Amino acid sequence: MLKPLNDRVVLKMVEAEETTSSGIILTGSAKEKPEIAEVIAVGPGGTVDGKTVEMNVKPGDKVITSKYSGTEVKYQGSEYVIVKVGDILAIVD
Repeated sequence: MLKPLNDRVVLKMVEAEETTSSGIILTGSAKEKPEIAEVIAVGPGGTVDGKTVEMNVKPGDKVITSKYSGTEVKYQGSEYVIVKVGDILAIVD
C-alpha cells in the first residue's frame, strides 16, 4: 500500500467511457486523459513549510485536480498519481 507523507494524496485516475453524439464509445487512448480521480490514500497533513495544512479529502472521494499536477507512479501493476492537497481543485459529489 502506498502511504503518502505530509500534504500528499495518492489518486487513481477514473477511466470513464464516453459516447460521441453518433454513438461511438471512446475509451482510454481515444480521448484526453480523464480529469476525475479517486482518492486512494491521504497523508497526515500538519505543518508543511511553516504553514498548517488541513487535509480535507478522504479515501473514496472523487476529485478534480490541476491538469498536469503530480507525479505518476506504477505500483503493483496499477498506475497512481501523487499530488499535493493544494493541487486538488474540487470534490465531485
